[in-house]
This record gives sequence, structure tokens and C-alpha cells, in this order.
Amino acid sequence: MNTTRSFATLLCAGALALGSCASLPQDARMDTFATPRVTIHRDGDDLLTAGLGLAGLRAVAPTFADPAHPTPAELRRRAIWSNWHGIADLTPAGGYGTLYGSTANVVGREYATFARVPGATQPHRVTVQVPDNFDASKRCVVVAPSSGSRGVYGAISVAGAWGLPKGCAVAYTDKGGGTDYFDLDAGQGVALDGTVQAAGSAPLAFEPSQPGGHGVAFKHAHSGDNPEKDWGVHVKQAAEFALRALDEAFPQQAPFRFDNTKVIAVAISNGGGAVLRAAELDGDWLDAVVAGEPNINAGDAPPLYDITTEAALLMPCALGHLQMPLPPTAGPKCGELAEAGLVNGATDADRASDAYDRLRTRGWTDDALRSGALSVSFDLWKSIAATYASAYGRFGANEHPCGFTYAAVDASGTPRAATDVERAAWWADASGIPPGAGVMLVPPKQAPIDALRCLRDLWAGKGAPSDRVRAGVRETHASLPRAGIPITIVHGVSDGLIPVAFTSAPYVQAARAAGRDVRFWQVRNAQHFDAFLQLPPVGANYVPLLPYVYAALDRTWSHLYDGAPMPADAMIATTPRGAAAELTAQNLAIPTN
Repeated sequence: MNTTRSFATLLCAGALALGSCASLPQDARMDTFATPRVTIHRDGDDLLTAGLGLAGLRAVAPTFADPAHPTPAELRRRAIWSNWHGIADLTPAGGYGTLYGSTANVVGREYATFARVPGATQPHRVTVQVPDNFDASKRCVVVAPSSGSRGVYGAISVAGAWGLPKGCAVAYTDKGGGTDYFDLDAGQGVALDGTVQAAGSAPLAFEPSQPGGHGVAFKHAHSGDNPEKDWGVHVKQAAEFALRALDEAFPQQAPFRFDNTKVIAVAISNGGGAVLRAAELDGDWLDAVVAGEPNINAGDAPPLYDITTEAALLMPCALGHLQMPLPPTAGPKCGELAEAGLVNGATDADRASDAYDRLRTRGWTDDALRSGALSVSFDLWKSIAATYASAYGRFGANEHPCGFTYAAVDASGTPRAATDVERAAWWADASGIPPGAGVMLVPPKQAPIDALRCLRDLWAGKGAPSDRVRAGVRETHASLPRAGIPITIVHGVSDGLIPVAFTSAPYVQAARAAGRDVRFWQVRNAQHFDAFLQLPPVGANYVPLLPYVYAALDRTWSHLYDGAPMPADAMIATTPRGAAAELTAQNLAIPTN
């Protein structure tokens, strides 16, 4: 059900579905939120799978009746399908929906809005899912920022799959990233309902401050806000909006406040970093945190941009020392690194050994390097570095100091104007960082190794662009969590994108040194991307991380509502399924104490 009536009218309409309606309170919180929208999801639709169920999620992507003009309901269904596939292994062999996880048919309402951090030029999305079976006896909000730079449903398989079946409301935020791409050639962006609209015709989720030029701009890279510095605020605002939505959904039980409603923050990857940043904020508003494989920079550990740009250069060569097979296009090659003075050695074997030693000295383990081969094979290091350089340095869409741009391309790789059909699907299909969904990262006209060296120099070099990037990185450094918040961190020992040694381990050490309550589960044979487990070689050698995130949430729930102790630290010894037909509980070995 889509509508353009006022928020107050819509909230009353939603409450009438339960037999009553309350007037919309007017207070300062509404200044933060703009153009809210309410939709109802029942009768063949639902909150968790958009009516697809497990079978539909495993099937091919839902189609649009008119590919150039999909309806908001079609876009939502496809966005939910895409975000499930971007995070979880849904293959029968992987055990999702049978061994762990849920795709339960939970009906209810969604409350969507644009929220704005004070001082930010661009809004961020917040969507709150309120189940009809909300448990009034255990008033609970699960707040979930998206992983990576995904759109607003980017944590649905993490938080929605756990919280909605328990009767909790679930609040999502894209934390200033997301898939609200802006077509600079057409002057069109994405409205609150996911449809493409011309600039000026409707409020847009992202519109560059200087929208001229060619190609595609996207919010994480080109908002000018360095959204990562405000991740914690994004999470808190999502929780605040959830309380307002609950007030309107269940007026007989209102008011919903932080002192009478439990708030649990959970997410993975960048979202995991965001929930830890939320734990820093003042005020008694957050009851517990579960952070999976968090991108968090604490203590004296090197930040992600430093790690990424070094790995982009050295890892393809270093993996030769471990005899890891890579596609022919994975580069730069050891000889190129030697010519650039980045490694030493007379032969490629010597150079590979030197590159390997350099990464090991930085703190990379063999486990992390082996799974890092996935990032090399998919050229993720370059994509991440180019995006984050723009975000940290606050460079516009055509101002990247290394010359990277984003656009639809023709068969030869030459930028071209996007079509109506391509543009219409960006919000539902994209991951938030190109390449993907028909938008490509267009490299500068120089040798690939020189482009990577330019990205590296934005961290290690001199000059105004480097100063801007380093200043942006400093803004994202984590502080200590507030005392009294139980925190559980779950991280794969084999994570090769956000390695434990640079993120969770130093954060835990710093937090515990200050007396904070942090529990740490390290999962052997778990890498960063559960979705990659559907690839047979990956599924045979690694286990999913999501079951441990759910288990940590279960333990947190028991602690908050039943007074049970928080879990003990654990180094979890798992057994990958290898050639076995499917994953079993014995493979996972989830802790019980």
C-alpha cells in the first residue's frame, strides 16, 4: 500500500487498522525527520521477505511489469530480495532457514522517512518495521544500520530475521550511504518510495550540491558529509524514529520511551562499526550491542583506508607466496611492484615473498590473506579505496584527485548515458559502492598500478588532497563505549576484508582497559562474506558468521529480560563442511556458555 498523504493522516490510518487512532504529537523530534511515509504489508505481503518466503528468496530476482517505471511495491520487493542475497547464503546446502535463521511471515507496517544529522547537507534513510504481533510485554526495538554502503534494507537478514519473529520493532538506517544514486546527465535521483524523480520535482534521498556534469554520483562517496563520522548518530536517530512509530502504531501503549523500551543495536561490517560508535553516545538510550565483523578504528590500529590501499598494491603479489590461484586480471603483478620500488627481489618468487613479509609485518595472518584472495579476485580493494577517498576528502563526483569517475559504460568500457531501465533499478539492485547494477567505476587514463599508487598516496603522501583524506579519516576514529552497555563482538578469524587484528582486537583491548563490558567471540573458518558461501569452493572451506550473530543476540536477550549472564569469550573451533552435502550443527559448534 503506497500513499502520499500526510504523515499524521497515515499514522492514524495505521492505528485505525488496530481499532484506534491517536493525534500526532508535535515536538522537537519531528524537526529531525522529513516526508515520512507508511505502508501496510499483509495479505500476501510481509515485512521480512516482501511476500517471497524462503522459496521466493532462493528463486531469481522479482521482475518489474514495466522495467522503466517499476512501482514502489515492486521496488521494495526487489530491494529486499537483493539485500538478502547480498548478505546471506540462501542455498539449501548452506542451512539458512532450516539450520539457523528465519524467513517467517511477519505482517505489519513500515514507517519510512528521511532523517538529517545537524550540519549534514544530505539526509539518511530510516525505515521502521512494526509487526502486528509486537510483544507489548517485552517492548523491544532492534536498530540496525546497513552493512557496507548498502541501502536501507541492508541489515534485514541480520536484524529483521532475528527481531521480527520475536515481536520486536526493527529500525533500519542506510547511515548516510545507500543506493540513492543520482544521474548527473539526466538530473534525476531517488525519492522516498524508491522511484526515480527529476531534481526539484520531489524530495530526493540524495542530490549533489553541484549536480552538473556527467556520469553517476552516489551518497557515500559524494555527499560531502563524510557520513562515517556520524554513524553513531544515524543509529540513535533510527531508534528515536522507531519510538515515534510505535507511539502511533500502538497509542494505547504509548508513550514509548528509552526508559520503558529496550533498544538493542546489531549489525555487521560497516554496520557493526556503526553500532559500536552508537555505544559512545551520551544518554541512557541503548541497552545492548551485538557487532559482527565490525569496521572500527580504535587505539593505535591502522584505519581501513591505510589497510585497503596497501592491500590493493601488495596482496595480488603476496598471494603468490601462498600459491593462491588468482584470475589473470588480478594485479598489479610482482614485476610491476618491483619496477615501482614497492617490493624487492630478483625473481617473482622473491618479490612475492617480500610482499608477503610486508603484509605479515603489518599484522595480516595467513588465514586473513587466504580469504583476502576473494577481495583481490573481485577487485574490491580498488572499489573501496576509490569510494572512501572521495568520502573522506569530501570530493565531488568529478573531483576525485586520482581521476576515478562513475558511469554506465558501453561494451568498450566508454562512459555513456544511463537508460531509463537501468536508472529505475539502481535503488533496488545496487550495493551502494559501484561497480554493480549497471554503474561502473571508470578508472583514470593511466596504468592501473599508477592509479592504485595515487590512492595509496592519499594516505601516505603529501599535498592538499592527502591532507583532506587524512583529516576525514581522523574524524572516524572510535572512542570508548559508554559504561554499562553489554557489548558482544563476533568476528571471523579468517576475515580478509576487515581483519580482526586491525579492528575488533584493538577495540576490545582498549574498551576492556577502560573497564567496559565487552565479550568477544572469534570464529575460526569464518570470512567476511556469507553470501560468497554459495560459491562451492568458498562454501566448502568456510562457515557462515550469521549463526553466531543470532546466537549472540539470543544470549543478549536472555541477559536483558531474564537476567542470564552474558556469554564468555570464545575462540570457536568450527569444521567447514568440505565435500559434505550440507552444513550441520556439528560444523558450527556454537558456544553454550
